[in-house]
Amino acid sequence: MAETFAPINFAPIDFADVSVVMPAYNSAATITRALASIAAQTVKPREVIVVDDGSTDDTVERIRAMAGRMEGISLRAFAQANSGAGAARNRAVAAASGQWLAFLDADDEWLPTKLQRSLEVTRDGDLLMSSHNLFNVAPDGSESFNDSRARYLRDPRDPYRTLFLRGFISSSTVLVRRDLVVAVGGFDSGLRSAQDYELWLALLARIGPRFETFAEPLLRYTLAPEGITSRVDRKVACSLAILRRHMGVIKRLPGPVIGPVLLRGLIIHYEAVQGHRARGDWARALLQLLLCPLRLVEMLARLPFASGARPDFLTRLPPAEEVLPCAA
Repeated sequence: MAETFAPINFAPIDFADVSVVMPAYNSAATITRALASIAAQTVKPREVIVVDDGSTDDTVERIRAMAGRMEGISLRAFAQANSGAGAARNRAVAAASGQWLAFLDADDEWLPTKLQRSLEVTRDGDLLMSSHNLFNVAPDGSESFNDSRARYLRDPRDPYRTLFLRGFISSSTVLVRRDLVVAVGGFDSGLRSAQDYELWLALLARIGPRFETFAEPLLRYTLAPEGITSRVDRKVACSLAILRRHMGVIKRLPGPVIGPVLLRGLIIHYEAVQGHRARGDWARALLQLLLCPLRLVEMLARLPFASGARPDFLTRLPPAEEVLPCAA
């Protein structure tokens, strides 16, 4: 059952009470564009917090160069040893002062009305979290429309189950209450893939239908070049770890349990087979087919003991140095 939260005051202000979270790793080629898209917002956030995750290029220098070009938005930057995007986002969440968090990856770009429309939709719907549609930008520069909203229209009353099975929420589209992110413990920094998917699940399990993906495409999302084979296996390992945790959550929610758990396991392996097939690695594709029934049996065996417990990852922050405290 969704929790009850106090209403939020959305009184008009010059700068919205929003902190933008931006992880960065070797992002020198794109981070100026990403930060400029924040500065160009029709409604501006209070602050942007960038965490450089052990870059070996001049990402930090590019951030410093933007310090005087943020149109009055406070810009802060931290540097830490390479610990992954989840740990970088957690560092920014811990340092954030805004009531709301918005996320933008260093290779993505917001359209100018993104923050204004996210705040309006969240206010009008009395939401605690929102996201929206986007444009995918391929490595060759071509763009295509990504209708991630369509998946949630099937059952808008239960976005958790939609996401659990095969939903999609791009991090760079999200606006969410900071206190909720803190309450669930932040991003699982132990996951090297899908940390954002797992956090959105944890949040939707708490807030129920007070979430919406709205139709306007207000993000240019950069698609990575074709990944190497080992990344498919890493995604499978992380997806299975998330399933093991969240089948404990789905037990506590109204509705079926065994069917969604088995279906999610099948989807994970189907996507892995397709990923290996696309790369011509038939041996690994066959291996995933053979492993699938064994892992489904494993999930059924684990199900009675799954608790859905989630550690507080915000207490496990790696050391970091603040390299740019600045109000532009």
